[in-house]
Amino acid sequence: MYALNTLSLLWSKILGILSMINFPTDILDILIVAFLIYKILGFIKSKTSGQIVKAVAVMLVLTYVSDLLKLNTLNFLISKALEVGLIALVVVFQPELRRLLERLGSSNIRSLLAPKVETGNIDQMIEHIVSACRSMSRQKIGALIVFERKNSLEEYFKTGTVVDAAISEELLTNIFFPKAALHDGAVVIRDQRVAAAGCVLPLTSNPNLSRDLGTRHRAAIGITEHSDAVVVVVSEETGVISVVVRGDLRRYLTPDSLTKLLKRELKEENDASVQNAFQRILDKLNRSRDDNGTEEE
Repeated sequence: MYALNTLSLLWSKILGILSMINFPTDILDILIVAFLIYKILGFIKSKTSGQIVKAVAVMLVLTYVSDLLKLNTLNFLISKALEVGLIALVVVFQPELRRLLERLGSSNIRSLLAPKVETGNIDQMIEHIVSACRSMSRQKIGALIVFERKNSLEEYFKTGTVVDAAISEELLTNIFFPKAALHDGAVVIRDQRVAAAGCVLPLTSNPNLSRDLGTRHRAAIGITEHSDAVVVVVSEETGVISVVVRGDLRRYLTPDSLTKLLKRELKEENDASVQNAFQRILDKLNRSRDDNGTEEE
């Protein structure tokens, strides 16, 4: 009887909430806000940006707590710090904000409502990469190729040269040719295109690495410690092909094993990236409703 009364009370509350919703406008309002939240989460997906946002969230919590406990001095200092911090955030996120505004100005509505679908063939991209690595391995040409995944590598583009070119064996071998201007840096692959070349990556500080590993390998490990990137390295001294994933260095790869590894790491990411944005939002809303019993606004 108690359970029945509880369900009846819960159902009446749900009906009361639904009666207050103006379906044509409020539902649209909820979807737009959810879409913006989804885009903001993608906007701060890099670890550096995420840490800044976490710091801001902590300061907001401290502001609320200090106001609640009447800690006037602390509340005043944090409030002023937040005012200055908003300007600092605009400066820190300037490249991302510019990129977002450029996309808003140049894209149609359909492209804004859905994530970018990669039109190229990922198998063909991997084939070009493997062929280039095989060729450079035979000639003992050093190479450092970084595949961007969920974590943005935009901050490293400014250390190199923006290329934005289709991937080919000839392009990669020309970039890493010893006398080429960009051969010392890393090539960053984004959306199955060569986005930038000659990029400088952070070196790992792991003291337990073998002394045989040169700067390229340490840079490859370093970037995977700061992001979820997948990195292919060709040793200039030995011609050995290696791959680094999540800080794990896998050496002495054959072209076949390199192909299998790249397909395993990159195709799963590619499959996940082509899901519809609103479908993801609806899935999250459904999960939230299942967990809480009622759909939250």
